[in-house]
Amino acid sequence: MQVSDYSFGSVRVDGVTYDHDLIIDRGKIRKRSKAASRKYRGAYGHTPLSAEEDIPWHCRRLVIGTGADGALPVMQQVRDEARRRKVDLIILPTAAAAGMLTGAAAKTNAILHLTC
Repeated sequence: MQVSDYSFGSVRVDGVTYDHDLIIDRGKIRKRSKAASRKYRGAYGHTPLSAEEDIPWHCRRLVIGTGADGALPVMQQVRDEARRRKVDLIILPTAAAAGMLTGAAAKTNAILHLTC
């Protein structure tokens, strides 16, 4: 998988440019649905990543890109679930996360937040 050209609000994956948050699950790309996490927005000042979302847990490593400035909150329940599932959780600003994904092992999934 080739992840490149990340800038605030967009990223290119395998030659296709996306302008919304992404989930990469075993090589397939889909839009992140934040609906399940919106109820926590008031507590965090931003819609966080909660374990109630459709997180791609079928992996050895889950890379979470937290946005240009690293502002996406990742709730403790996500960290706890990763530990319970023995998934190596990597949380980085999206530019660094995108760099980790290029040429990553097949057992690496990702959630990429493209703004803030």
